[in-house]
Amino acid sequence: MTVTVLALVKALKGKEVEVKRNLISQVEPTRAEVGCINYDLHQSTENPCEFMFYENWTTTDSLKAHSQSPHILASRENNKSLLEQPTEISIWEAV
Repeated sequence: MTVTVLALVKALKGKEVEVKRNLISQVEPTRAEVGCINYDLHQSTENPCEFMFYENWTTTDSLKAHSQSPHILASRENNKSLLEQPTEISIWEAV
């Protein structure tokens, strides 16, 4: 069963360029992780401070490993003072 994740990130106004740079740095290393089917970053066309990752993983274990990977931990730290609120993560499955 594929595990789908939507991760919503809201940058502070004026910090969206820096947040975007940090988020883009996650993409290639994540796509190389075991179990990653896709990991796609999107930016809102209505509000440039809003970003969304659309992700699919082969297993919940691969998703858990991803959440503890060095590049994700570093990005969280780099974005800590640049976000309006904590990242909102929801997990989905196909029906």
